[in-house]
Amino acid sequence: MSPADARPVTPTVDRRGFWLRTLLMYDLVFVGMTAVYLLAVLTQATSLADGAVPLTTMSVLALAYAVVGRRAAQRGSARLADGYLVVLLVVVVVQVADGDIGSVLLFLGFLQIWFFSRTRVAGVVWAAALTLGITTAAVLRVQATGPQVAEIAAEFGTALLFAVVLGLWITRVAEQSEERAYLLDELRATQEALAASHHAAGVVAERQRLAAEIHDTLAQGFTSVVMLAETAAVENARGHVDRVAARLEHIEGVARDNLAEARTLVAATAPPDLQDGTLADALVRLAVRFGDETGVRVDVVDDTGDAVGAEAQVVLLRAAQESLANVRRHAGASHVRIGLAGVDDEVVLEIVDDGRGLPQDVAEGHGLRGMRARADAAGGTLEVTGQPGVGTRLRLRVPDGRRATTDPDRAGPSGTAGAPPDPHLTGASS
Repeated sequence: MSPADARPVTPTVDRRGFWLRTLLMYDLVFVGMTAVYLLAVLTQATSLADGAVPLTTMSVLALAYAVVGRRAAQRGSARLADGYLVVLLVVVVVQVADGDIGSVLLFLGFLQIWFFSRTRVAGVVWAAALTLGITTAAVLRVQATGPQVAEIAAEFGTALLFAVVLGLWITRVAEQSEERAYLLDELRATQEALAASHHAAGVVAERQRLAAEIHDTLAQGFTSVVMLAETAAVENARGHVDRVAARLEHIEGVARDNLAEARTLVAATAPPDLQDGTLADALVRLAVRFGDETGVRVDVVDDTGDAVGAEAQVVLLRAAQESLANVRRHAGASHVRIGLAGVDDEVVLEIVDDGRGLPQDVAEGHGLRGMRARADAAGGTLEVTGQPGVGTRLRLRVPDGRRATTDPDRAGPSGTAGAPPDPHLTGASS
């Protein structure tokens, strides 16, 4: 981009906006000055004939302002504005030619010239034309010659100088007002666009969150139901009625858990597994249920002492659910270990299985992407490692969420800082 392109763009001044915002004030000024002038004419007039010309011309000017001038301001019409200024110039010149009191209208004349002029140049031209007209009218009225002409020209020249200075100030005020209005409109539009963008981003984020919640809860529960139903069908075909009853009991339990999860999603509360105890309790129940359904032994080790915040508990529980779902679908493991440990102001969840491990070129599925997104949102990290035939290790680290209410130098339950769990240790077995 060239330097010229980098320069800020100055907004084009819309004079119509200025006219509309200030028209009422100029209406009051016009009415007030016209009333004062007519009062002065009637006071000085000795007969009706003496006031005929001022009254007639001012009536014409008032009619022109009401019909042409105000309409020009309301429509933003330069043609109508110029037409009104012609009438204004003629009326003021006639008033000055009729008598000295006509000079009182100069302030009104110059003020309206700068109000209706769309540019500085146009304002100067109209002001100069009015000054030339009233100077000529005054010279002809008194039939001035020589020094009198110079005196009249100097007098009206001073008026012109004052009018130009006043007009340039009015024009500058109008331009600044329109620039501010333009910038305010731009700011308002930007704020509205930003609000719409934030709303759209929030909608997308909420959809992703709900998708992750459904995948981590309902989808896994339904997978369990399907597998248990298939197993029950096989056991039924073999005539193992007692085993079929056990599978049906498991199906009922999983279905009830799924129903509770669905209600939780609707109510937007914490997972039901976390409502009746600690995270470790929820993990033990999850391990027991998983072991009953699959026959895989699951051990749970908790070294956190329940020093985990509510938000971190949800992230860790969902990660454990997804990890066990992956073990069920892919690992072919016989033993899984779930470990929780506090490390400084973080809590570490480590899940290790002795299954098939991870192929070198495996791509992350929806579940792992969801876990990684949850970890990122909570300010944590997720690591998944494994080798074919050796098993898989998942380690999730998230802030414990309770730093503000605990000692910064919090120690583990034994009085020393917690450490990551040793994958070879065993704890409360499911």
